[in-house]
Amino acid sequence: MRDAHHGLAAHEVVLLLETDADRGLGTDEAARRLQRFGPNMLPAATGGGLLWRVLRQFHHPLIYVLIAAGAITAALGEYVDSAVILGVVLVNALVGSVQESKAEAALESLRSMVRTTARVVRGGREQAVPSEDLVPGDLVLVEAGDKVPADVRLVRVAELRVDESALTGESAPVAKDEVVLDAGTAVADRRNMVHSGTLVAAGRGTGIAVATGAQTELGEIHRLVGAAETLATPLTAKLAAFSKVLTVVILALAAVTFAIGLVRGQGAVQTFTAAVALAVGAIPEGLPAAVTITLAIGVGRMAGRRAVIRRLPAVETLGSTTVICSDKTGTLTENQMTVHTVWTPEATFTVTGSGYAPEGAVQSRQGTEAATEANRALWWCLLAGAGCNDAVLTDEDGRWGLVGDPTEGAMLVVAGKGGLAANEVGERYPRIDTIPFSSERQYMATLHRDSTAGDHVVLAKGAVERVAALCRAQITADGGVVALDRAVVLRAAEDLAAQGLRVLATAVGPSADPDRFGEEELSGSLVLTGLQAMLDPPRPAAAAAVGACHTAGITVKMITGDHAATASAVAARLGLLAEPGEDGQRRLLTGADLAVLPAHAYPDAVERARVFARVSPEQKLRLVEAMQGRGQVVAMTGDGVNDAPALRRANIGIAMGRGGTEVAKDASDMVLTDDDFATIEAAVEEGRGVFDNLTKFIVWTLPTNMGEGLVILLAILLGSTLPVLPTQILWINMTTAVALGLMLAFEPKEAGIMQRPPRDPARPLLTGALVTRILLVSALLVAGSWWLFEWERRMGASLAEARTAAVNLFVAVELLYLFSCRSLTRSVWRIGLLSNRWVVGGVLAQAVGQLALTYVPAMNHLFHTAPITGQAWLRILGIAALTALAVALDKHLRHRPL
Repeated sequence: MRDAHHGLAAHEVVLLLETDADRGLGTDEAARRLQRFGPNMLPAATGGGLLWRVLRQFHHPLIYVLIAAGAITAALGEYVDSAVILGVVLVNALVGSVQESKAEAALESLRSMVRTTARVVRGGREQAVPSEDLVPGDLVLVEAGDKVPADVRLVRVAELRVDESALTGESAPVAKDEVVLDAGTAVADRRNMVHSGTLVAAGRGTGIAVATGAQTELGEIHRLVGAAETLATPLTAKLAAFSKVLTVVILALAAVTFAIGLVRGQGAVQTFTAAVALAVGAIPEGLPAAVTITLAIGVGRMAGRRAVIRRLPAVETLGSTTVICSDKTGTLTENQMTVHTVWTPEATFTVTGSGYAPEGAVQSRQGTEAATEANRALWWCLLAGAGCNDAVLTDEDGRWGLVGDPTEGAMLVVAGKGGLAANEVGERYPRIDTIPFSSERQYMATLHRDSTAGDHVVLAKGAVERVAALCRAQITADGGVVALDRAVVLRAAEDLAAQGLRVLATAVGPSADPDRFGEEELSGSLVLTGLQAMLDPPRPAAAAAVGACHTAGITVKMITGDHAATASAVAARLGLLAEPGEDGQRRLLTGADLAVLPAHAYPDAVERARVFARVSPEQKLRLVEAMQGRGQVVAMTGDGVNDAPALRRANIGIAMGRGGTEVAKDASDMVLTDDDFATIEAAVEEGRGVFDNLTKFIVWTLPTNMGEGLVILLAILLGSTLPVLPTQILWINMTTAVALGLMLAFEPKEAGIMQRPPRDPARPLLTGALVTRILLVSALLVAGSWWLFEWERRMGASLAEARTAAVNLFVAVELLYLFSCRSLTRSVWRIGLLSNRWVVGGVLAQAVGQLALTYVPAMNHLFHTAPITGQAWLRILGIAALTALAVALDKHLRHRPL
């Protein structure tokens, strides 16, 4: 357990760490501590390199079955067959490892530059050292713009405010001081500490480094990430279970086949060969490759919609997602404080636009743009906010950012929207003196010289109660001054705060003597100009995306470390909270609420709630686990360090690429390159399309493989000649899987894909309907191929010719069945016979292959086939058409997906 340094007085921390609050550590002592504690770095992740990435692709039950089949065929001397099977396994591994490498390369390109030095005092001298050389006991200096390099107990501060949103989720910078706190104070409320990875928004601070590397709060989150279990995806879990069942069934059938052959007096080698043929026929060799390639195609489609997939199976997980747990700050919101409303004593104005970009306007309640110059109350309110301000807006390649406090940034932006550019304010009203903001004072005041009039003016902003206490009057729209109506001002502030807005008051006043500028002189001398109400606004497309998720049957929950009032306001704007009367008080839970919930009530409370505020990283992790315990497939989105453990534990973790921390990206399965929640909706749509196409391939391949195995079993049971040989079965399986089955990966998304509920996670891979379809198609294949084989033999065809007819029948049935599988519910005529050109191309390629297999002498020799007559082709096509008709009738009567 890490020491509670926030609960100790500053001098006690100095004694405990054997350092000096003025001179810091000596250089030699710092070197010794570096050797003792190690570098100030988080433990590096061990990825295992290229070899491990390739080997990881073989870790799948179905791959084990294929490897075993390849080994058995090689042991029997069937080296061509063995090479084909093992070649499929190798291709699958290469495709998967190459895709993972591409994803890592794409993620690497998103990594941002980080500060690599820290300012410390060692031996009484201030110096810059690499952040990794920082040690416990170092005297650390931080100022506006710095990234905090370690966990630091503050000993001296000067108006220090720190942006801790990446660690705690709180959107507003936190004012810091050096007072002693209770040892049990939560991380988000430790105002005498600054933590590794957070950003200094304003002011300066000096403190003792109390934890570095893995011992910091950031390191604790890193440990939680490493301990969080990475779950199997819904489809891969079902395929793993299915593979085990398939292995048992195939081995049982092979054993029965071998035993029956021996009982009937057939040779052991011949019977064993037939049993292997049954196994090879029943194993869907193309399934692993089809799954990998279909997922890779989905990755490409998602990349085009600004979503980088880091782990391949995450594609189909998106299609099964039932709950999206989203962080608020920077994910559902802009993470850029924005003034929403400006109140003046005689009017209220609405501000359009969001973020730090100077786009938008200040509008009257009638929706018309306000004439700032004409309304002197509005003009002075905006001027006070922009002039009494230390923030600086930045523009880097069209991306607007901020150096300084987000609240002050919002005031600069709204002034610009009202026609008061920051540089113009500074030129006309240059600053002379400042009374800085402090947590005790709760306001900031600045003294300016009016370069036009030649006199001086005071501008002030801060907490409404404190600024109102400094005012004797309030301004009118024409610039006049009337007595301050304190009750009206406070009531207006309360109304705005009830909407979840952060409210600041602004004031102005003349300065008769610029040499006398202090707190005593300000009291009772100012004129209230108005109120500015702001919030971190929802992203423009977030509300629509949340609505689309609801339409798709996906529950969206907000999980944030921010305050309940702020979270509630954003949630209401996004449509996350229930309407009044719908158990609304249970729709928002705080971390404190969760901490006292009894274990038996926890899952139900989590299920009902839509917003979780002021929660810790550990609580986020437990929330995800609670939902998964209810059978939900959980997607977790976030951008902060505090999101990383839950991102890792979720079925799919989604990080923000532009504004997200590296810790969050490394813990995620998917990274959004545009940081937009709306992109998740697009990714879910693509994921559902991928899941549909994988299901279509499974529905297509399982009946045909089962039919091949049953044909072999029937031949053994009847003591008859095999209608198809093992090499011919391999030809069927591999060519149809590539030329026909894989074409389903390119199937366009079906209409209404986002108007249906997500697939039930408890729904088995082999549903009753699918088992019925497998039995139907398998029975038709067995009956048709057996009848055709026997008919050809009775009509005088050679054994090779009869087997060639049977092989072509299998392929013809699979070809027509492919068109049925292009949609699980609708007929091929409704979706368009030629709407997937890849299928058309695959059918033509397969047809050419079958003609080559039948009529090219080299192929005849290699696969033991022979040319067949036109009448045989007519019989093949007739049986295939009857099979397709039976399947179409089954689909029509069923009226629901498999």
